[in-house]
Amino acid sequence: MCHDHDSRPPAPPRSGEVAERASLTLTSADGTQFAAAYAAPTGTPGAGVVVLPDIRGLHPYYVSLAERFAEAGVPAVAIDWFGRTAGLPEGGTRGEDFGWQEHIPQTTAAGIDADIVAAMSELRARHGADLPVVTVGFCFGGSHSWRQSGGDLGLAGCAGFYGRPSMVGDAADRAHLPTVMLIAGADSATPVKDQLALAETMRRAGAEVDAPVYEGAPHSFFDRSYGDWSDACRDAWEHVLALTDRVARH
Repeated sequence: MCHDHDSRPPAPPRSGEVAERASLTLTSADGTQFAAAYAAPTGTPGAGVVVLPDIRGLHPYYVSLAERFAEAGVPAVAIDWFGRTAGLPEGGTRGEDFGWQEHIPQTTAAGIDADIVAAMSELRARHGADLPVVTVGFCFGGSHSWRQSGGDLGLAGCAGFYGRPSMVGDAADRAHLPTVMLIAGADSATPVKDQLALAETMRRAGAEVDAPVYEGAPHSFFDRSYGDWSDACRDAWEHVLALTDRVARH
């Protein structure tokens, strides 16, 4: 479990009004319908975000995180992983009792990529075809976000918290997009040295990689224990928003 059921995201370092919130049902190119949550700021944004959740899919935490991005001036769509195997969640989000253990092994990189493309298309339909979009993921989603650095979906960049290098695979050898790796210094799930080695592989491939290490911070410091790691969370926000600002249209 990557966070408690009632955990909520830390506030971003800049804050504005959320102009719109919506629960969505999106459709991938293969016809799969999946749940998503959308939030948008006032004004014309420079970039958008597709939020890639942890193993629990579209948990309420990620609905709130989409709203946090909107507060920071960035429209966001948070997606669910499980449309192909579990259908649409009742009430729009995955509950505490959802059996992700059964469904995570049934996910595929191709299916995840198709869902990311559908979320990107939704953002661009609402905010312009030229909207640069980055992925921001956590744990399972962080791994798949880092994998996008070597992909060709039309993203402008990718960021991930506490991912697993083994899930990135040979995509690291093709890395070319600007990438942010938020590394928990006391991560018990993945050794820091493995994540730093991944960053070096991606740099050798040609990607610009920003890989701050938060010494002593545990896995899930941004969600489960953000109250104890407020300085690290604020700094992590700064790194992620620096990426969205960098790729933003002007």
